[in-house]
Amino acid sequence: MTQPPHDEPTAASPEELREQVEQTRAELGETVEALAAKTDVKARAQEKATAVKEQATAKATAAKEQAAAKATAAKEQAAAKAGAVREQAAARAGELKARASGLAHQAQDQLPAPVKDKAAVAAEQARAKAAQAGRLWHDKAPEPVQHTSAQVGRVTREHRTLVLAVAGTAVLMWLARRRRK
Repeated sequence: MTQPPHDEPTAASPEELREQVEQTRAELGETVEALAAKTDVKARAQEKATAVKEQATAKATAAKEQAAAKATAAKEQAAAKAGAVREQAAARAGELKARASGLAHQAQDQLPAPVKDKAAVAAEQARAKAAQAGRLWHDKAPEPVQHTSAQVGRVTREHRTLVLAVAGTAVLMWLARRRRK
């Protein structure tokens, strides 16, 4: 028989000896199972494949979440920029409208009194002719054309200052040109 290892105590009774043998058998069985698991290439490959699959799934999920977050941030940024552009456009339109109005008033202030009087008379005559043309138009024009002209009239009334500024500028240019001849 072989001698027991130096670090293990010897059994004092047969009962203790049986317990030591059972314990040694259990430990030996676990060791054999561990060695068998290490030598089972197919099982280890499956474990590795499962681990890689789980890792790839986790990375894909993280990438998807990151892409969604970036898309949301880009959408919010685009909306903010669009709002800023709208505000700038509205401010610029207001500036241009005020500038045109100022130019119209400046042009009116520079007109001599006889020109203003003639313009007032011409405006009155134009109103009368427009009213007459409007009645004739209403009697003769087809319905779709009347509808379109009504829309143009509404837009003109809504932007009356701008229309007057353009008309005043046109009159000034016409008068300046006429004086040069």
